[in-house]
Amino acid sequence: MKKTAVFALLLTAVTNTVVPPISASHNNEHRVIGTSVQGRPIEATRYGTPGGVVVVVIGVIHGDEDAGLLITKALGQSTVPNGIDLWLVPTINPDGTALSRRTNANQVDLNRNFPYAWSKMGKPGYWQYAGNRRASEPETKAIVKFLREIKPDLGIWYHQNLNIISPGTGLEGKLRARYSQLTDTPLKRITGGRYTGVAVTWQRNTFTSGYGFVVELGSSLSIEQASLHAAAVLQTAILLRDS
Repeated sequence: MKKTAVFALLLTAVTNTVVPPISASHNNEHRVIGTSVQGRPIEATRYGTPGGVVVVVIGVIHGDEDAGLLITKALGQSTVPNGIDLWLVPTINPDGTALSRRTNANQVDLNRNFPYAWSKMGKPGYWQYAGNRRASEPETKAIVKFLREIKPDLGIWYHQNLNIISPGTGLEGKLRARYSQLTDTPLKRITGGRYTGVAVTWQRNTFTSGYGFVVELGSSLSIEQASLHAAAVLQTAILLRDS
């Protein structure tokens, strides 16, 4: 079956679960949750049902991995199922996004700067420089404060370029497998490398009753593929809501 047909079926499935449908084109709330090193706003927009299952989608953390922006844009134009409290954060690294580079303006890899299991790694100029202390960066502080406020039941974080989702266990494993199935993204464990101060690991260990996972997109993403991923986010959220 062609992906266009699959996407149409996904949208139909999402629409049929909504009673009544809530249009994401009319957001419930928009706020600036912090600013970057260079003063750019870090923005979050809320759609759907306040008090429902809290889902946060982070489009970009590494500035040179920005395909997730297309997915957050597609979600902002979608219909949010009833019972889903959806927050979209297009980028937590607006300086890196503007400069098309991995790190923030202080040359810190934000995905090595979160306060859980943080340790020193590298120096400024090293591609995975973890900063001089845990949560040293204004971008990290902003998203940590924001997530502590909204307490997500599910967080989905986009990266590139491996085109995989790491498998999980229990309900989280089912959520990951569902997303994998809907987007044809292989389930495959990420191996090798040193991972310290990772954002999703901090989230999962801070909000222990919730779930979070990384979607590693491919090197590029079409508008059609972004729409497919957006529909998969909503279908995965429905699975969590109904579990």
